[in-house]
Amino acid sequence: MKINRLRKIQELLEEKKSISINDLCTTFDVSKNTIRRDIAELEKRGTINKVYGGIVLQEQEAPQTKAPVVTAEDNSDKIHKQKIARMAASLVQDDDVICIDSGTTTMHMMPYLEDKHNITIVTASIHVINIAAASAKFNIIATGGTIYAPTKAFVGPSVLNCLKQYNISKIFISSTGISIENGLTTASPLECDIKRYLVDKTGKKILMVDSTKIDSASLISFCNLDEIDCIVVDKELPARYKEFFAEHNIEVIVCDD
Repeated sequence: MKINRLRKIQELLEEKKSISINDLCTTFDVSKNTIRRDIAELEKRGTINKVYGGIVLQEQEAPQTKAPVVTAEDNSDKIHKQKIARMAASLVQDDDVICIDSGTTTMHMMPYLEDKHNITIVTASIHVINIAAASAKFNIIATGGTIYAPTKAFVGPSVLNCLKQYNISKIFISSTGISIENGLTTASPLECDIKRYLVDKTGKKILMVDSTKIDSASLISFCNLDEIDCIVVDKELPARYKEFFAEHNIEVIVCDD
């Protein structure tokens, strides 16, 4: 029965956070057209977001009895990330096909892309997907895959399979640490292959990173520092990094006021 199927789809989604259309067809032994009608019904109820190839759970804001506490440090960190995101977004042109990596800096790009026309965003970031899904301005392609809770991003082979399909002009990459010796690093083994593939893709590779990540390294290196085309950072770089980027013809954009 349709009512039972809708209820079970909702229960599955609350458990898994995301499901592909193919998985739903297999689970309920129905056609894609039937599943698409079910998705349309759930979308009307406001409990899901439809993404490329599947659905994700609609994030609900928890009710608050008092204003959230935001420390000066937290607010300052957010301001730096927003400056970087605004500058990075200025590099996007109308009709661009871009990829936005998962990360707390890259996700801040979305408000600054509202004035662009006919841009397509390919992403594995749930944050970016949810923001983009609320606006009619964006063509959004979600990679699908298994959700990695710490970064709220899709991971796994299906992410790479999706990325292989598209010609991407600009790739906005995040990193939890960068250094001349270790290159770009990530704390997430599950995201390492995805980041490595993004660097290997044709298109301009733009690193978005705040100054606290400079000259540091986390768990795994996913590319050398000279493999990027541009770095957007919130403060002036140390002298040896300026020299390195100049020697390798890497564009440096500093958005410090």
